[in-house]
Amino acid sequence: MTMPTTPEEWKDRNTQVIEHVRANGGVSPSGSKPVLLTTVGAKTGRQHTVPLACMPEGDRLIVFGSNMGGPRQPDWYYNILKDPHVTVEYLGQQFETTAQIAEGDERTQLWATATERSPIAAQHQAKTARQFPIVILTPPST
Repeated sequence: MTMPTTPEEWKDRNTQVIEHVRANGGVSPSGSKPVLLTTVGAKTGRQHTVPLACMPEGDRLIVFGSNMGGPRQPDWYYNILKDPHVTVEYLGQQFETTAQIAEGDERTQLWATATERSPIAAQHQAKTARQFPIVILTPPST
């Protein structure tokens, strides 16, 4: 699959991935296990769902605002800043939670773990001067 280059191509790709993940128990066409993150648009007020690579960490899911190493933060990050209440779909399960932005030592530790587990994270970071936000998604206690 070639990488999209225009906003329209990204929207189409994401729609296809979301549909596939929902139809296949949380597994993407490439075999990865992404989070489907639904936020409320900071400008539009409409719900938006995006597929994101995630890093399971204990009972938490960690996502990174890499935006493929682009110069600006991803739209979903701005949505979380305005309203951190999100819906998460992961491996066929769905839950609502409050997204938390990792900071300080916790951010440093999570980033070190991410780059160790997935060198592509460091490759994306090398493309831009901005610091990727790290967002923690914790399921509610059962």
